[in-house]
Amino acid sequence: MLDLQFGLAPLLVLLIFLVVASVKILREYERGVIFLLGRFWRVKGPGLVIVIPGVQQMVKVDLRVVTMDVPPQDVISKDNVSVKVNAVVYFRVVDPQKAIIQVENYLMATSQLAQTTLRAVLGKHELDEMLAEREKLNLDVQQILDAQTDAWGIKVANVEIKHVDLNESMVRAIARQAEAERERRAKVIHAEGEKQAAQSLLEAAEMLSREPAAMQLRYLQTLTQVAGDRTSTLVFPVPVDLIGQLMGQADKYRGAGMRAEP
Repeated sequence: MLDLQFGLAPLLVLLIFLVVASVKILREYERGVIFLLGRFWRVKGPGLVIVIPGVQQMVKVDLRVVTMDVPPQDVISKDNVSVKVNAVVYFRVVDPQKAIIQVENYLMATSQLAQTTLRAVLGKHELDEMLAEREKLNLDVQQILDAQTDAWGIKVANVEIKHVDLNESMVRAIARQAEAERERRAKVIHAEGEKQAAQSLLEAAEMLSREPAAMQLRYLQTLTQVAGDRTSTLVFPVPVDLIGQLMGQADKYRGAGMRAEP
């Protein structure tokens, strides 16, 4: 009887070891891809999972969103400008079976695909578009990545271009271009102001020409403003039409006097 107990003890220990080794606990964001004798069986989890040692194997897959930093890439834009661009990609596994079976290492594969796609997409655009239309470029890269990684069971949620690094000579050229653009706008605004002022002066001159008295009142108002200045010299401009009116009045009086004298 004692020999029988000693004979069953190793079997009992082995059974307990197999039970403990077969029990797996998966978190809420984890799934287990189970292989039975090397062939895919099913996806299990989360919670308590039983895996028979030696017969079944389990590969854990994390379903949380992965934040992957794309290292700086040398990109030549459509207008032949060399820049360095880096980005960040947000993706997650939506099909654990495809992520394990269809690709050897889905993290490495997604990283390499993001680098090549970033270079390919940005190389089709000019530098001004890279700097001003990042939202559109982000969407283009995200759509291409999402379409190509769909076969791996991966969903690309978002792509963000972080930095577009330029060399010093290109930075100075862009600064000169921006300065020239500001000068052009200033000249256009100044010319538009001159045009509007000339139009207003033309309208004012037309209104004053309709009434000679209005012109004389404006002349007197100008003299009042000039006389108010602290100066020792007073310039008294006399309009030609006023002189003509005075000469006409003088000739009229002279003619009347000559007729009255006989």
